[in-house]
Amino acid sequence: MKHTIDHLLRHSGLPRLEARMLLQAVSGYDHAALLMHGNECLSENQAAQWQQLLARRLAGEPMAYILGKREFYGRLFATTPATLIPRPETEHLVEAVLARIPPGGKVWDLGTGGGAVAVTLACERPDAAVFASDISKDALAVAGRNAATLGANVRFACGSWYQAFAPEQTGLLDIIVSNPPYIEADDPHLAQGDLRFEPAGALTDFADGLSAIRVLAAGARERLQANGWLLMEHGWNQGEAVRKILQDNGFAEVATEQDLAGLDRLSMGRWPGG
Repeated sequence: MKHTIDHLLRHSGLPRLEARMLLQAVSGYDHAALLMHGNECLSENQAAQWQQLLARRLAGEPMAYILGKREFYGRLFATTPATLIPRPETEHLVEAVLARIPPGGKVWDLGTGGGAVAVTLACERPDAAVFASDISKDALAVAGRNAATLGANVRFACGSWYQAFAPEQTGLLDIIVSNPPYIEADDPHLAQGDLRFEPAGALTDFADGLSAIRVLAAGARERLQANGWLLMEHGWNQGEAVRKILQDNGFAEVATEQDLAGLDRLSMGRWPGG
């Protein structure tokens, strides 16, 4: 039995916003057109596609993977199961970096995933030299596609943390930024919600959640210009531990900033040089 678009919106079993987004994807209508054509029925092919997408969402698959895109900092980024889903909390990390990039500065985004941070920085500051790396070739393919689509000049490389670029390839940097895997291995959230579908290696270090942060802090010292900055996103309960790691590695002006929910979200330190 065929049902109208309005009926599908009301009886999908999904929140109305999610049902509308899926129906827009299969029908080709924008929001206004979908409302105008609410009394219409989908074609046979569209109805089959709707059932497939609906089943995937009801099974818990993230909308970003079903639709293949997610907005970040006002731009649409391609998303696949090879990458983390860009989240609004990480926009705060971008803003903190933008506030510290000097004219013509050099920035390296480590563990770039789908490139949301690096591509955004390159788009917002085309005068900057932006480097980005990840250990996953599949993630880098998505990041490269996002950079090309959005016209961002980013130099990508594959490798584990600081092994991706040799020092002579980047020179000393003004900013090192990362949203590393920081969830503890035994955190129950890894088995809940969208996290079940995202790449585990981009979420957790399979340890205490701080091992990647230790590597980043230790390696940044020989990569940063005097007065350059290291900025890292982390978990809401890790601010104190991350500040101590930065302080133990000789960073000055160590601080933690909160997200819009008032939770610790990122910590930073300035490398004094020497």
